[in-house]
Amino acid sequence: MTSIGQDISISFRTELEDAGDIELVVVMPTFRRPEHLIKTLKTIVSQRPDVAFATVVVENDNEGLAGTAAAKDFFLGHPSDSLVIIAHQRGNCHAYNAGFAMALETYPNLQAIAIIDDDEIAAPEWLDCLVAAQQATGADMVGGPQLPVFEDAGGQKWKRHPVFTPHYETTGPVPILFSSGNVLVTRRVLDAVPRPFLDPAFNFIGGGDADFYSRCKAQGFTFAWSKEAWVAETVPGRRTSASWVRARSLRNGAISTMLEHRRDPSFGGRARTLGKSLALLAAALPRGVKLWRKTGLLSAGFYHFYVAVGRLMAEAGLVNEQYRNPEKN
Repeated sequence: MTSIGQDISISFRTELEDAGDIELVVVMPTFRRPEHLIKTLKTIVSQRPDVAFATVVVENDNEGLAGTAAAKDFFLGHPSDSLVIIAHQRGNCHAYNAGFAMALETYPNLQAIAIIDDDEIAAPEWLDCLVAAQQATGADMVGGPQLPVFEDAGGQKWKRHPVFTPHYETTGPVPILFSSGNVLVTRRVLDAVPRPFLDPAFNFIGGGDADFYSRCKAQGFTFAWSKEAWVAETVPGRRTSASWVRARSLRNGAISTMLEHRRDPSFGGRARTLGKSLALLAAALPRGVKLWRKTGLLSAGFYHFYVAVGRLMAEAGLVNEQYRNPEKN
């Protein structure tokens, strides 16, 4: 194991191509999901994009190191350009930041980073579709759907709930992205945004990705969506309870208020955010009825109400860890 600083260590590395030939890197944070990590890696090494690519696995459990052991064993049996590193500081933002920094340091001609989580399975042409959408639109960042695959058969009913549905339906330019679980980030973004890329203040709250996109948009960077670049996200049974879905809805609202306060912390800005929250609460009933009719799911009808309540609770400083990031890992 090689230490390159107190925060990151290199545990394992394989090289097939010269590092200077690598133009695309897949960054995959992992935390205590070694079995699913192997499933994800199988779908990564089978990708065949037109450019040389490498995989960086970021272990974020520096005590158990189960992901490190699983990834090392996998790459020994599936030779490819790969790195397995340990981000010693716990938290998903630290993990992403470590992966980005290592990719930039290791591969000097890197053009883009693709991100996938360790509970996801990539589509057969996932990388090709992300790159194609980026080239077609010229966008600085491209996202794709995270399609839920419910471990609990009874969870299938939640598929139409806004918590689990993709943010966009068609391929092309979009105003902004929201999730880091399936995204392509170009080199020009990584070179321009200040480090740390994702703010560690969001490590255990959630919303570090949304904050990153918000800051990127403020700098003039653009976004696109690729419907074809899907990943299948495994959803455990504990995330299909009404209480978990309600907590995630409240969290979504709370994070939106926090980000608006960050963008404009002035009295006027906070007043506008409060006004927006109250307006969303007032509109929650008709919007909820419309969503209920569209999805046929009664619980979906409460989504806009819970988002508005979450926003107002954040306004009042009543946010707590339980619903800000319900069972993130």
